Amino acid sequence: MLLKIQGILNQAQLEKIDEILGEAEFVDGRLTAGMAARRVKNNQEMKQEPKRMELLVRILVGSLAHNDTFNSAVLPYRMADPIFARYQPGMTYGDHVDDAIMGKSGPRFRSDVSMTVFLRDPESYDGGELVIRTAFGDQKVKLPAGDAVIYPSSSLHHVAEVTRGERLVALTWIQSHVRDPARRELLHELNQAREQLLKDAPAQQTTALVDRSFSNLVRMWAEI
Repeated sequence: MLLKIQGILNQAQLEKIDEILGEAEFVDGRLTAGMAARRVKNNQEMKQEPKRMELLVRILVGSLAHNDTFNSAVLPYRMADPIFARYQPGMTYGDHVDDAIMGKSGPRFRSDVSMTVFLRDPESYDGGELVIRTAFGDQKVKLPAGDAVIYPSSSLHHVAEVTRGERLVALTWIQSHVRDPARRELLHELNQAREQLLKDAPAQQTTALVDRSFSNLVRMWAEI
């Protein structure tokens, strides 16, 4: 499932992140790339500094924890600390698939869902689209600042060359309670219907049946 999520970060949070990143050092992004990705990666990433990272993680993870769409669609179990990536004119990231196992410096986990949070308005830079290959063709994604896109980590994808301005994004990877992307999508759609029924017709037997079915499907498919 490829899903765009509006308003992960509000304006105040974007300004705070911009302030923190404005004082940070950026280094060659190839330092965090796997062997295959290193050949096609040309960007910069914020150098890992504990105090800055603590502030940034608190802002981003706190917002995700309270975002109903994210939690319904992803069913997060474990999540990587975000990477903050910068693309300036001439920079790009060629076709690649994200690493299947992550967490070199901490607990190891499986990457099921990849997430890009956009930190610059699309009018401020040219190029820089995230291009995700799907069964329905290439999907180009370039969203307003504060919005995010999630997609299966198994997807082949690339970042188009930036030709003007600066592309700035936060990236993270999530292990879901439900490994299979088709099951996650079904559960997300069923949960949307369930929540609407709980709001509109909480006393109806149909609502109780949908609620029970959703809970039992999560119980059947979830990995703990």
